[in-house]
Amino acid sequence: MPDRNLIVLPDETAKPFLDAIAAARKSLDVKMFVFSDTALINAVIDAHKRGVRVRVMLNAARRSGEDDNEQSRKTLEQAGIELKESNPAFGITHEKSMVVDETTAFVKSLNWATKNLTETRDYAITTTHRHGVHEIIACFEADWNREEFKPGESAHMIWCPANGRERIAQFIDDAKHTLFIQNERYQDTVILERLVRARQRGVKIHLMARPPHSLKKEKIVEGVGGLRIMDDVGIKIHKLKHLKLHGKMMLADGLRAIVGSINLAPGSFDDRRELAIEFFDDDIVERLQKIAHHDWKNSHPLDLTDAGLFEDLEERGGGGAELLVLRADNEHSAKHKA
Repeated sequence: MPDRNLIVLPDETAKPFLDAIAAARKSLDVKMFVFSDTALINAVIDAHKRGVRVRVMLNAARRSGEDDNEQSRKTLEQAGIELKESNPAFGITHEKSMVVDETTAFVKSLNWATKNLTETRDYAITTTHRHGVHEIIACFEADWNREEFKPGESAHMIWCPANGRERIAQFIDDAKHTLFIQNERYQDTVILERLVRARQRGVKIHLMARPPHSLKKEKIVEGVGGLRIMDDVGIKIHKLKHLKLHGKMMLADGLRAIVGSINLAPGSFDDRRELAIEFFDDDIVERLQKIAHHDWKNSHPLDLTDAGLFEDLEERGGGGAELLVLRADNEHSAKHKA
């Protein structure tokens, strides 16, 4: 079995995760932002019933009071699963990980929610690399016991808050020819600067993003501003057709890639528990190249003109054009076309 493998959603469905849970013999540690899929809940309960030590850490209720895991938490606790809310030291625990028998780790962009298994472009990497697996276990233990986790300067994984912004900035800086990125949000000033500079030194950059109306209203200004800055310097920005984009994937020069939970936003780097993995495996990178080509072919450019944004926000979303001081008249819009 290879040291690392790629799982692409929704193509591969929940089967790789269900198979891994079914194969667990000693232990199963799950850390999840949203865990609501019935099949996966039942699989975890079945593992517990056959004697596997199962521990589940779920993100607590959000500041708004919304709790995506309320029913799942009750179901798992009633089944006798060891369960804790995520570490309160972080605003949100957005990490999505699983470690099976302390030997195989899953680093994911997807939640264990049915929509992420059936409707969204998402990714997961499995790894049996000893140092990486041990890091994920160490972080789980620290968060479980409400202790500080320090991955150190030689960390194999990409962690937030810790080395996330630095590692991703370096990944962009090292790109020589091409960058392909899928992410929901482009809002962090440091990362935006690195992308602009990469474009200015001749790197061909293709980005995929979600449409502006999917942003929370308080994030529209920085979210749209970031997209327009990149559009102005010639970075191509598209949105997927037929699938929702939820995955966080970066691919550089057809040689290196990053997959994980990290949105390119300040909150993700500074206030959330996040996890991603960087890898160089030829077979996985080659497959990601094919997925990137397929998704780009099945996408279309985001219309970031005033008129396009006005239509997207006011007709497809919940408003917000006034926050960007947009007018929909053609004369003003024409002045802001890329």
